Amino acid sequence: MKSDYQADIDAIGNIDSVPTILDVVCRTTGMGFAAVARVTDSRWIACSVLDHIAFGLQPGGELQVETTICHEIRQSGEPVIINNVADDPVFCGHPTPAMYGFQSYISMPIVRKDGSFFGTLCAIDPKPARLKDPEIVGMFRLFAELIAAHLDSIDQIAISEQLLARERAFGAMREKFIAVLGHDLRNPLASVVSGTKMLMRKHEAEPDSRRILLLMQGSLLRMRGLVDNIADFARSRLGGGLTLDLEADVHLERTLDQVVDELRAAHPDRSIVAEFSLDEAVPVDHGRVAQLLSNLIGNALSYGDADKPVRVSAKADKAGFELAVENGGAPVPTETLATLFEPFARGEGDRNGEGLGLGLFIASEIAKAHGGTLTATSGAGVTRFVFDMPAP
Repeated sequence: MKSDYQADIDAIGNIDSVPTILDVVCRTTGMGFAAVARVTDSRWIACSVLDHIAFGLQPGGELQVETTICHEIRQSGEPVIINNVADDPVFCGHPTPAMYGFQSYISMPIVRKDGSFFGTLCAIDPKPARLKDPEIVGMFRLFAELIAAHLDSIDQIAISEQLLARERAFGAMREKFIAVLGHDLRNPLASVVSGTKMLMRKHEAEPDSRRILLLMQGSLLRMRGLVDNIADFARSRLGGGLTLDLEADVHLERTLDQVVDELRAAHPDRSIVAEFSLDEAVPVDHGRVAQLLSNLIGNALSYGDADKPVRVSAKADKAGFELAVENGGAPVPTETLATLFEPFARGEGDRNGEGLGLGLFIASEIAKAHGGTLTATSGAGVTRFVFDMPAP
């Protein structure tokens, strides 16, 4: 049966330096037995042992604590050092040396950072030894402190692992909640978007109504983008990845034009210039590419100079497909460029101040899912994002 203190035995066993410590103790003192012991008010348990004198203890082995000098050390908190029991005025008549047959003895308390007593680093031998030297005592004290520090580190790592496991569990729960929320919001939001479009057609000739509906449409498009990004982020974090429905028979230009038209309508005060040259059919997921383009244009509208146009271009030829979005404005700092595609990364200067910092991350994930890349460059007053997908 395993000892009640098996965790302590295992902890000492997992400290790689303990066997070396015991070997150095024996070599330095000339003693034949050294051990690290767990000592409580009722137990003395060997955790690690080096035995050259056939004392007979193995890790997990026990002595009656009342018969050991370590019991007294636990009570006093002070080391005990005996060069020669026969000549020692305190221990010459002590029952323990006679019971266990040793003449030399040294035991140093192992005290944890919180002040609790763990046990001792001890050594015995049937022959006398010169132990009451500052170098020997200092070595034992240093080794005892080293063992205590290792034990504290082991406990801290265990606590950190527990906290990490709990945080991962909470994180998974949060992400599942976000995924469900994003999924459940999509359908009612799509209904409101469709209704708004119908009302715009009905009130085409009414300027006031059309202006209000345009504002509503812009807000709805932004909400739809946020919901899509949240749902996709949760899916990628939960291991599902982004799914693609590739189409090569539908001309991609209509999809790109629709995205640009929606954003023009939502931002009537901004200039969005688009130029598409698609000479080859492109096998992509049209919905995902539309989401990528919407995120890139939304980013350009948020961070680019309002008095400069957002330029969108796309080309497809035998070499592959390239989609680019650029905006004017101050260059993006190098340190910001390095983190643009990380989740929840937001740069300075977002005039809307409502983004989650997921748009560019999701756009990058869409590019990767297509086997392509999304890159960003910034300088000379222009910031440019390019989705590049080689021909299959």
